[in-house]
Amino acid sequence: MASIVLSNVDKIYAGGVKAVNNLNLEIKDGEFMVLVGPSGCGKSTALRMIAGLEDISSGEIAIGGKVVNHLPPKDRDIAMVFQNYALYPHMTVEENLAFGLKLRKMPKQEIQKRVNEAAKMLGLEQYLKRKPAALSGGQRQRVAMGRAIVREPQAFLMDEPLSNLDAKLRVSMRASLNQMHERLGVTTVYVTHDQVEAMTLGDRVCVLREGVLQQVDTPQNLFDNPVNLFVAGFMGSPSMNFVGAELLRGDGDGAVVAFAGYRLPVPASTFAEKPGLDQYLGKKVILGVRPSDFEDARAAADGHGAGWARMPVRAEVTEELGSEINVLFLIDAPPLEHRDTTAAKDNEDEDSTLPLSGDKSLWTARVNARSHVRSGENIELVVDTHNMHFFDPATGLAIGHEANIGR
Repeated sequence: MASIVLSNVDKIYAGGVKAVNNLNLEIKDGEFMVLVGPSGCGKSTALRMIAGLEDISSGEIAIGGKVVNHLPPKDRDIAMVFQNYALYPHMTVEENLAFGLKLRKMPKQEIQKRVNEAAKMLGLEQYLKRKPAALSGGQRQRVAMGRAIVREPQAFLMDEPLSNLDAKLRVSMRASLNQMHERLGVTTVYVTHDQVEAMTLGDRVCVLREGVLQQVDTPQNLFDNPVNLFVAGFMGSPSMNFVGAELLRGDGDGAVVAFAGYRLPVPASTFAEKPGLDQYLGKKVILGVRPSDFEDARAAADGHGAGWARMPVRAEVTEELGSEINVLFLIDAPPLEHRDTTAAKDNEDEDSTLPLSGDKSLWTARVNARSHVRSGENIELVVDTHNMHFFDPATGLAIGHEANIGR
């Protein structure tokens, strides 16, 4: 096992295109680090540079304390898992698992031991004599992972290994990956554009945008304390609701955030938690509210008192998910147009928009299934005002975030 450190790493392609821009990242020994971002953000390029499959333009990459800038991939003691499995079709599962070890002239007894251990860990024991054509997609990907495991490398590098699998299989494979990392404890760098994968797998998650590191933190901290509009919009599903708003002094000593005819109270504790927010009183801000911070007032448990504000809305569309319901509703404010929120929408994702008339924004609330709300109904939502997010309209930076203080 080993730490992986990237120091001031650049990747510039012909024509001056900068795929990775001054990337500084330390991946700790035994850590599961996920690189995430929209298509073309540089995450796969960064992974390939760690592997040695791409030359770096400048900077330094160290694995286990050893600078590897000029080492070929075979000498870096890493194992890669790709999305396309890359198995040898004419070999059995057992032969695929053993192939790399045979090339290294490892003793037959040791090869057999490692192959059997990997097969047992991944539930492949009954498939050892089959060829890849006789396996399902999930089984083939487990073989590809097994081939990496038997190497016992310093680090695993995984490039969207689950993207070719169907949704249900991806869930079970995520669980397998978690178990594998718990048992092996090998440093793992994992690339995905699926932020649900990032949230469920990573010890820490590194969010990239156009080759630039935006934020690296635990999944929960990225969700609760995004550093800017881009991270806030990219992390979380459904994504955060945004609107241009005004921060005003309310009645007495309190403050409110006003938008689309609503006036939501801002708790005094928010000003203490977000240094500098008071300087925006009387000014425009961008307000962000997570769908999960709403609830149906009728279905809400007792105690939604202080800090919970009411928002009467009309449910345009409802998506029933079993344990919860997504309520899509309109607010009387134009959709937020900001370069950061636009960039946070992955090109591969379809925008969840309705053919709407008028200049209104579509918001999403995630409420408990006890709500029984239906499309076309009026509903009174409550929103947890303690969890509201505020962003500077010009810079897109989160107001009061520790990384932004003084910027």
